[in-house]
Amino acid sequence: MFASSAFRAGAAQVRASAPRVNIAHRMQTRNLSIHEHMSMGLLQKYGVTTPRGEVATTPQQAEEIARRLGSEDVVVKAQVLAGGRGKGHFDTGLKGGVQLVYNPAQVRSLAEKMLGHKLITKQTGVGGRICNAVYVVERLYVRREFYFAIVMDRATRGPVIIASSQGGMNIEDVAAENPEAIVTLPIDINTGLKREDARSVAEKLGFTGDSIDQAVETFENLYKIFIEKDSTMIEINPLAEVHTEKGNAVMCMDAKFGFDDNAGFRQKDVFGLRDTTQEDPREVAAAKWDLNYIGLDGNIGCLVNGAGLAMATMDIIKLHGGDPANFLDVGGSARADQVTEAFKIISSDPRVTAILVNIFGGIMRCDVIAQGIIEAVNQLGLRLPLIVRLQGTQVDAAKKLIRESGLKIIAEDDLDEAARKSVAMSKIVESARKAGVDVAIEVPK
Repeated sequence: MFASSAFRAGAAQVRASAPRVNIAHRMQTRNLSIHEHMSMGLLQKYGVTTPRGEVATTPQQAEEIARRLGSEDVVVKAQVLAGGRGKGHFDTGLKGGVQLVYNPAQVRSLAEKMLGHKLITKQTGVGGRICNAVYVVERLYVRREFYFAIVMDRATRGPVIIASSQGGMNIEDVAAENPEAIVTLPIDINTGLKREDARSVAEKLGFTGDSIDQAVETFENLYKIFIEKDSTMIEINPLAEVHTEKGNAVMCMDAKFGFDDNAGFRQKDVFGLRDTTQEDPREVAAAKWDLNYIGLDGNIGCLVNGAGLAMATMDIIKLHGGDPANFLDVGGSARADQVTEAFKIISSDPRVTAILVNIFGGIMRCDVIAQGIIEAVNQLGLRLPLIVRLQGTQVDAAKKLIRESGLKIIAEDDLDEAARKSVAMSKIVESARKAGVDVAIEVPK
């Protein structure tokens, strides 16, 4: 039901009438995501109505929760940070990460096929992600389903509500097939969400009677969470109108949250919910050393300072017929030990067949980078081809350090030539691996 870019279609409608903002420099950002059961707990703290449910980490716990809920019909949801869980499959052969179960005894056997196993969806890739918990919730009979989200939008420079009367499905499909069904509302972050605006959204979605007031209260509470918890996205899909013994109730049936990593210092309770088992271990290691790392599918490792230069480096590798294995920005004030850790992360990828270092020393000193490179090669016993291009502050001292190290490092002043050599050396190593032989790099003196 969820998509990582689910808000794009609606936001595009807002952007069409908004002034374009030129950003001279964009910092790389990561946004914390938390599991569904944690999101539900946060919603409940803010007075948002949700179905009853509990999280289980063992099959026995799952069965006990199902019995406590006192309902014959329950839903068992794999707690994996990825969209498309319902259409995914487990490495056990089980189809679907969201399962409807008709008696508590079934819950236990189902949990056994989920817990400790990997769920593969369109978003996880073929490797899948481990399922360490399942969320067991009561099954409710929904009268109508809606879509509701609050996201940060660069064009309007503030929060935007994106909603639709067609919930429970991919919002991008709705935008493509029935764009008039999407309601958008930019919010002035200085004044917040006004009640009359929240009511207008509720009425446009088709809420009637007492459900309008419930929907308005839900929207206001969701916006309160968004602001107070430094959220970048709150996505409720579906937001539902449910028939209960007391009448109709507006409930958040499923939730996806994102939080601004820059706010981690003041949102310690939220960031304490982070599940690193759902993340690339290389990215987790990089974050500990204040390195910006994103794993890619190529085989040429990149170590660069500055996001712009990193992007340009990856582009020129592609231009010469290669594929970058990662984005890695060491920043403008990296220490030698950070550079060493960066090499450890890059070389931990078994697909890497060559490493290209591209440093422009402005604030960063090239000799510090050179020292980190030398320490890394010595510590790791690095056998991969290493091409180093250094320019800027203390570049002569850096070249001297590399030259006198006696290590097999290919130094190159021209970026185009450095990229060309990286691609050529990568292909040599890749061919050797396929042939089952080893290659040794000799650097002419």
